[in-house]
Amino acid sequence: MNNPPWPNGKKVVHLDLKGAPPKVEYIYQLIECFSRLGADGLLVEYEDMFPYEGELTLLQATAQPAYSRDQILSIQKVAKSKGMEIIPLVQTFGHMEFVLKHRPMWNLRELSNCVGTLNPHKEEGFKIVVEMLSQVVKLHPGLKTLHIGADEVYMLGEGELSKVWLASPGRTVEQLFLSHVASVVKYIKETWPHMTIIMWDDMMRDMSQDTLKASGIVGLVQPMLWDYTPNLDVKKTVSLLEKYSSAGMQDIWAASSFKGSTSVYTNVPSTQRHVDNHLQWLKVAASMPAGLNVRGIAMTGWQRYDHLSVLCELMPVGLPSLAACLQTLIHGQFSPEVQNKAIKMLGIASVEVEAMGSTFEDATLFPGRRLAESIVDLDSLLCLEDLRSFENNMYVRGWFSPYHRSRIANPLIIVQIQSQASMYLALLQQKVDVVREEMVSLYPDSTAQEWIDEHVSPVMAPLQRILDDIATCTVEIAP
Repeated sequence: MNNPPWPNGKKVVHLDLKGAPPKVEYIYQLIECFSRLGADGLLVEYEDMFPYEGELTLLQATAQPAYSRDQILSIQKVAKSKGMEIIPLVQTFGHMEFVLKHRPMWNLRELSNCVGTLNPHKEEGFKIVVEMLSQVVKLHPGLKTLHIGADEVYMLGEGELSKVWLASPGRTVEQLFLSHVASVVKYIKETWPHMTIIMWDDMMRDMSQDTLKASGIVGLVQPMLWDYTPNLDVKKTVSLLEKYSSAGMQDIWAASSFKGSTSVYTNVPSTQRHVDNHLQWLKVAASMPAGLNVRGIAMTGWQRYDHLSVLCELMPVGLPSLAACLQTLIHGQFSPEVQNKAIKMLGIASVEVEAMGSTFEDATLFPGRRLAESIVDLDSLLCLEDLRSFENNMYVRGWFSPYHRSRIANPLIIVQIQSQASMYLALLQQKVDVVREEMVSLYPDSTAQEWIDEHVSPVMAPLQRILDDIATCTVEIAP
């Protein structure tokens, strides 16, 4: 049975800039593409790519320059020309790695070894959050909506000051979390009364209705329920929505995923996996309790799981998935007809990026297609078991073990190993050169180097070590 299309509310694409920040010219192309595919908003997670000033200047990225103030304004201008609202996402509690990693900020961590969680008891920490929010809002004239993050606040309550606070009778970690969030949202409402505030919901999922009602945040902030799995539990999610609604939180958002949620190191997304996630969200929408106001859905496209993790799928390889997911929401299904609509929108032959091919040449329909194709081509080689386990194949383990390398080796088999390793290395290097050339046209050089160091170098290094060892080992040659 088909579901109704996604209910009224914005379809917002998440632009995660804490990894692989696109060159601003490429962002313009992406905004045009997102709009054509059916999106009507952007959830922009700037992190260290925002041009913070004053005492916050140290938060700016060092691997590549942060966007300039003029660039931030021009991105908004392009989005506005397409009728797309920009919603900045500023972390205010958890996932503050990009702030708390800096030595002057170490004393603001909840625990010394937990880089992501802000200590909620220190006034200095709250002042930094307020200053971040103020600078972001100021550089977004006419801003209507702000996302304050507040997800995955790990180790909360474990710090010494939190333990003292929790020692008072009746106090809980839930109340500790809510008290900080309440301070943030009340500041925002007092400073910008007409601002709509969104936050991730995961820290509230196990809270009772009474706890939420007493929190001071009901009516001030709108929860964004996130679930990126293809087998999302519809019944459980609807039950959660009912709890939020009963607590007085009638304005809600959903968050799905079109890339960046399969594994921390995935290079190429599975479109069907992400379409399945959206089909489940459509089932949730069809079963929502009466009285709920669905403000929209954010289609997340994570670039890293957090500030300190590896890069995952780049935006170009995620565009076929995004097209398919948006059309699924718009039409309430992913029928062959809907799939064909997504295919035509990007000028490709398949929405599965491994087989996307092309139906005609039009780079404007699919900005970054050549990079997507080159990543898929390289990734298929990187995933070959014969290559990834080369050090453990029969010939290397049997005739070129560490014992043989330090003593004597069979020349006939060494030649075979050398030939195979050299062939793999040459082929990898050829494909890497293509990826690098395409990547630096859309991303900073530092992104290209990081992507190669993370995803390619670990595969090439063992092959090179074997060739280096062959060059220095003693080979037995018969007279």
